[in-house]
Amino acid sequence: MRDPEPADRGFPNPPSGASNALAAEPSAYLRQHAGNPVHWQPFGDAAFATAAARDVPVFLSIGYAACHWCHVMAHESFEDQDTADYLNAHFVSIKVDREERPDVDAVYMTATQAISGEGGWPMSVFLLPDGRAFHAGTYYPPRPMPGRPSFRQVLEAVNEAWTDRRGGVEANAATLARGIAASQPAAVLHLDGPPEALDAALLGEAVAALSGAEDRAHGGFGGAPKFPPAAVLEFLIRHAAMPPAATPDTPGLDTTGQDSAGLDTAAAARDMAGRCLAAMSRSALFDQLDGGFARYSVTGDWSVPHFEKMLYDNAQLLRGYVHWVRLGGTPEYPAAEAAGIAGLTADWLLARLGLAPATGPDTGVVALASSLDADTVVDGVHAEGASYLWTPGGLESLLGPADGAAVAALMNVRLPGSVSADGSPLHPGREMSGGDAALWQRVRPQLAQARRNRPQPGRDDKVVAAWNGLAVAALAEAGAVLARPELVAAAERMADYLERVHWRPAADGPGRLMRVSHDGVARGIGGLLEDYAMCAEGLFALYAVTGHTRWYGLAEAILDAACERFAADGGLRDAAGESAQVTAAQGGRDGLEPFDGATPSGAAALAGALLTHSALSGSSEHRTLAASILAVLLPPLAVQAPRAAGWLLATAQAAVAGPIEAAVAGPDTPERAVLHRELLLSASPGLVVAVQDDGAARPVPLLQGRGAGPDGAPQVFLCRGMVCGLPASSVEGVRGQLARMSP
Repeated sequence: MRDPEPADRGFPNPPSGASNALAAEPSAYLRQHAGNPVHWQPFGDAAFATAAARDVPVFLSIGYAACHWCHVMAHESFEDQDTADYLNAHFVSIKVDREERPDVDAVYMTATQAISGEGGWPMSVFLLPDGRAFHAGTYYPPRPMPGRPSFRQVLEAVNEAWTDRRGGVEANAATLARGIAASQPAAVLHLDGPPEALDAALLGEAVAALSGAEDRAHGGFGGAPKFPPAAVLEFLIRHAAMPPAATPDTPGLDTTGQDSAGLDTAAAARDMAGRCLAAMSRSALFDQLDGGFARYSVTGDWSVPHFEKMLYDNAQLLRGYVHWVRLGGTPEYPAAEAAGIAGLTADWLLARLGLAPATGPDTGVVALASSLDADTVVDGVHAEGASYLWTPGGLESLLGPADGAAVAALMNVRLPGSVSADGSPLHPGREMSGGDAALWQRVRPQLAQARRNRPQPGRDDKVVAAWNGLAVAALAEAGAVLARPELVAAAERMADYLERVHWRPAADGPGRLMRVSHDGVARGIGGLLEDYAMCAEGLFALYAVTGHTRWYGLAEAILDAACERFAADGGLRDAAGESAQVTAAQGGRDGLEPFDGATPSGAAALAGALLTHSALSGSSEHRTLAASILAVLLPPLAVQAPRAAGWLLATAQAAVAGPIEAAVAGPDTPERAVLHRELLLSASPGLVVAVQDDGAARPVPLLQGRGAGPDGAPQVFLCRGMVCGLPASSVEGVRGQLARMSP
């Protein structure tokens, strides 16, 4: 887990105007710096060529739009004319949005951590003109602080070293690049033969390791700062869906369902997931009025959030809460409560991050923006969380003395405040029931309206393909499980946007997916492995819900392009030569990050999409590639670093459980809809669903040769491990076969 930004404080608005090359960039973060006197350039060959021609080092500054301390450093240093003059005279300055260029962020984060021992944003890195790093840090203040030099002192020291000790600078850069290359995982996938069998016992051992790291008092893992462990929760929910006994043909799991220490891992997984989901949803991390989760909590009990809200967190958590509903919940955290949280989160995504076309008949959301800022501008000053904070007096003024005092007590609003001297976010910290729940439902609309009347945080409107892919899956499944067809319709509009704006098909080869768009136009770099994999994952999930073969075909095309672009020559990589400078910085080799960050690793997401496609298409090549990724990457991570390998573990759990192939065939009738919904409500981690689409020119391979029963009624064909049951035409028949097929 990367270190977060330092604790926050407010700052004045930056000046307007444009004095550099960032004004026309698609990234809101880059455009925020267009008025700086620093001669910023976007990351690219032209900027590095300028540095080489001038024989000066590169100053690389990496951040993102919702990052509070990125804006602090901008105000303190990048808006300061004297500092800008020094930078412009002695460096070529490059500004990077880490959300737009995670490949750039990843390699220079590794360099920053190696050099300084810390990581986070803003990231400040000094490079040779070929892209190799030689010095780095994070936030630098305008004046020296204990243990931290001023930014000007750093600039002068780097310039002196560059001028007087060039040989040492270049030697340091070469050593660091070799070290980064050596740290890359050996992602050789052994495609020339069958991969080693997955040791399913690792999954139980991972649950045991997670159990040892759990914060049982407050839910989640580790201490402050505490992040929502979305990918780990997906693994735990999938593992919890496994019955206590394993089938004989599942290697690595014994017939007791227990690990070597006697832990009932399915029960332990359910309990851990439930405690974390409950704690987060009842805490200040979750916006109790508007819905949606903040990026992380600065306290271990989830009571003081860092208020930025990210699409990637909320898309993953929405899916996690929906899957908890599907699992059935626990008495301590009922499915009905989780369903309410899921519904509010879906509503927040569409209402606050939803982007609608400026013109045309379609007024619905077609894509989702990246984030809401942590800060809100109040009277010209940026203050973190200002939109979300309340005081006891403010509640009493709005609701009256009795209700105001009761809500303050219920929602932990007191003096002094938990975030500022007199401000606290609303959160019960426990389950609300009876009179408390009735009070909250009565006052919530009035509180929500009052908050809407306040200044609101800014929004980063760039559309990132990977994160919208995550949201397509989450909204489609939420719509199916919560019986809200409007969410499925929104997912389809978003999938259409990804196809129209981000996907570039090719007549003579694999197409290309673009990572970022803005105002309906894709710009910048091509998609990274995570973009292809997460879009394919989302489209397969959308196909399972809708049965529209269009989405299967698009997912298949994107997945084929991903394999062609990122899985070649027996290896796997996160980027495909998007930047010669990134390649130089990591010692001349392609990089692969096996760990989950805020989102699943590209390798894990690819493995999951490959597994789904292999079940739908019968592709043994894709099945082998998925197994190879798991066999190479999972063993060293499952027990030693399970918190950073959640999606790999979740994908491995799906592989162990299945795939269970479900083909829904026959006429599109209410009876077929009932059978289809039964499958969509199943918590089986290995289940893959195909639905007959009479309007499709080419049926999904899993449906070929399968149709209605002798009486013309719809039916479901279920298979696992190349063994199929008899067609089922009733809900009871589907349930019985699923139970028998699940290991």
